[in-house]
Amino acid sequence: MRLKQPLITWKSSGKANSLRILGVNPWIYDFAAYNVWSRPAGLLTCLDMFARSGCDTALIDLMDQDLSDLKWTDHKKTGKGPYPKVALPKPFVLKDVPRQFSRYGLPRQRAVEAFSELDPKPDLILVTSLMTYWYAGIISVIGMIREIMPGVKVCLGGIYATLCTDHARGLDADMVVSGPLERPDNWLRVWELMGKKSPPLPEHAGMIPDTSYYQEPDFSILMCSRGCPFKCPYCASSMLYPGFRQSDPDIVIAHIKAEYERGTRDFCFYDDALLVNPENLLYPVLNFIIEHNYNLRLHAPNALHIKYLTPRICTLLKQAGLSTIRLGLETTDFKNRRDAKLLFEEWRDGIFNLLQAGFVRRDIVVYVLTGLPGQTEEEVEATLRECLKMGIRPELNYYSPIPGTPLFKKAVEVSGYALDEPLFQNNSIWPCVQGGFSWETQKCWKKKIRNPQ
Repeated sequence: MRLKQPLITWKSSGKANSLRILGVNPWIYDFAAYNVWSRPAGLLTCLDMFARSGCDTALIDLMDQDLSDLKWTDHKKTGKGPYPKVALPKPFVLKDVPRQFSRYGLPRQRAVEAFSELDPKPDLILVTSLMTYWYAGIISVIGMIREIMPGVKVCLGGIYATLCTDHARGLDADMVVSGPLERPDNWLRVWELMGKKSPPLPEHAGMIPDTSYYQEPDFSILMCSRGCPFKCPYCASSMLYPGFRQSDPDIVIAHIKAEYERGTRDFCFYDDALLVNPENLLYPVLNFIIEHNYNLRLHAPNALHIKYLTPRICTLLKQAGLSTIRLGLETTDFKNRRDAKLLFEEWRDGIFNLLQAGFVRRDIVVYVLTGLPGQTEEEVEATLRECLKMGIRPELNYYSPIPGTPLFKKAVEVSGYALDEPLFQNNSIWPCVQGGFSWETQKCWKKKIRNPQ
């Protein structure tokens, strides 16, 4: 039954005969997925750039409940929660993994309706990509686009397209963009794909994620910076966005004001290095929230750098409403760390400063990276003991081998999987743990977190 109102409406530039750019966030195909304040931030910055260049724009986010007839089951008040899912057969290469494979997100028929009701049709469709091992969702989405809108140009970008560019070129997209769209050569190529001359890049290109496409948002995102000044051997941040670039605090503040005025109270930081150079951005933003008595819940799931948790930063974060605190620890074996970004004294002082600012131990979670190539169980267990001894809750994060990172070569050497296939880069299968994923081992780890010996 056709709805009276279209599922997707165009955001008009106000200009006659404007080009129409549609952004698409695909489904997730995986063994597990959970919405932790997820938005396709890179895609939203691209739509902003096209909108400010005179184009009409629209978004189809297959991982958001806006297009759904009903609120998604058990969706939490803070904006995070489970995705609906449909069980699917496992890809053949993953047939021996003892887990259920599923498609997460909007029901397929609802997605077909959204694409079918687009009027007018787009001149270009931007399909984004996140995890390298989620490319099955991209194949499905592009196939659906080809059936419903044959002849429309499709451009694929994002994380997978950047890290696995050659692999991505094997999909049915008209163009694959590696790296940020605001890179001048990428900006030029995309306009050439539409047969047009590229306009100048708009001011602050790539730094403004336009979240206005979400009509009834449970949360919004804050992107204060792009890139990361650190070079952790397991991380791809510097490959996805070379260098480190901070936004203008006025841009972030204007975004908070606009979202707050339409009822949004949960905001998630999307930064890889939020606490670096806080006087340039973080201090003005937090002070604005505090001075205007905004009743917000701030979330930092990307992990805060512990060494930068100064008394002043901790106090301002507490006063501004930080409620989700995730810290990047990796290991407490400080003498043999795989990076040099944290010392024991900094770890101790960071926790102390959080507690002095009024945070409580039960709300502080530290990420413990496990499943690394060559990592021993004893190292992980020692880290768990140290965290629990301090009354801090550890959370195991399984390592995902990322092509091009310094640690990837070592991962290839120890893994039982052919890691040039992106499906094998999935941290859900524990690709660098001997024997791969095991329910018995998982239960054992959970027990050790509760009661390490």
